Parts: sequence; C-alpha cells; structure tokens
Amino acid sequence: MIGVLMKKLISMAAAGTAAAIVAMPAAAQSGDYDFSGPRVEAIIGYDISNAGSDSDNDLNDMDDESIDGLLYGVGLGYDVDMGGVVLGLEGEYTDSTAKTEYSDGGDFEGFGLGRVDTGRDLYIGARVGAKVAPDVLAYVKGGYTNARYNVLARDGETELKDNIDTDGFRLGAGVEYAMSENTFAKFEYRYSNYGEAEFDYGNDIESDRFDIDTDRHQIVGSVGMRF
Repeated sequence: MIGVLMKKLISMAAAGTAAAIVAMPAAAQSGDYDFSGPRVEAIIGYDISNAGSDSDNDLNDMDDESIDGLLYGVGLGYDVDMGGVVLGLEGEYTDSTAKTEYSDGGDFEGFGLGRVDTGRDLYIGARVGAKVAPDVLAYVKGGYTNARYNVLARDGETELKDNIDTDGFRLGAGVEYAMSENTFAKFEYRYSNYGEAEFDYGNDIESDRFDIDTDRHQIVGSVGMRF
C-alpha cells in the first residue's frame, strides 16, 4: 500500500513540475492571482532526523548519528488573500522511509538503539506570506508537530518493539507558484525540534512523558489544487 502511494505521489510531483515549466510563460503575462480558499496537496521530499545539540553521541562511530529517507504525504490548508499579504492555516499527514542501519559493535545510545524507523508525522500550524510577483508567494510558517518513531531493540536475549510519540515545534519557509487559478506548486524547507516524548506500548498503555532533544530537517516539494 505504501509503495503504491509513494509511486502515485512521485508521479504527481513530476507531472506538477512539468506543468509548472509549461505554464510559466503564460502565467507571467496574467494578472494578480487570488491565493484565497481551501487547498489540498501531495508532498514529497528529503527527510533527515538527528540528535539535537544536547544529545549528540560521539562515543561510538558504529552508531548512526542521523537517519534520512524519502518523505511523502498529503496536506490541507485554507488561505485568505488580503492583497499583498496572505494568511493561512494548514495541516499535514506525512510518513518517511528513514531508518537506522544498526551494525555489530554499535551501542544503544542515540540512534544506535537497535533499529529506529520513522513513522507518521502530524502537523498543524499557520503561515504568512507576501506576493513577490503576481503569481508567486514567499512565506514563513510555524506550528505544532507530533512525530512517531518505531523502535526495535535487542540485547541478545529479549526483543523490545515500541513506538515513541514525540511532541515539538516546526518552523519553515517556502515559495508557492500559481500554475493556474486552481493549481499550484511549492518548494519548502522546514526545521522541527522535538522536546518531549512518551512510549506507546499498544492497547492504550503509555509511559510517563520524558525529555528528549531530536532535530528534523526536511526539504520538500508539493503540487496541489485550490478550490
């Protein structure tokens, strides 16, 4: 199922990029675009998670200091075009292929914890943008993110498989290009930091919350429709 979704998202992103190149000359000759209304988009990009400044692990070079992979998902939003300024609310559901490659000799610190796979990431936030051209919006964004990491740890005798749900904030900046009155393409960088977490043992059993320090960097592109 995930493989099929990834193929569809990649196809949409590629088609949107091609359409943007074809539509650009015509769009440059048109009037001001209205960035108002609800929107939906397909998201794809590069995702990397690493220990934050308080948690760097330099003790064992066999450990993965970071994990990276393909980010994919969907986003929803609603914008209000106030002329030169655009205000909006947005939300996302994404996933990632990033995971550790654990080697013999690695310890159990940081991302050396057996195996760590990134799971679903939920985001809700707001953005504010300025029109730098009639059909181009430059914006900054920020909000709340809740990311899940799936952990598999072994000590040679027992195996522990749990989810870690993390809470944090996200900041980002990007550019949106109106390909037509109802379609758009975006390119965006965002940084997230997770400062609290809890273990999810399944069957609605959760641990006490504890402090963490995990950074996340993402470079993404998306194509979508505005209604």
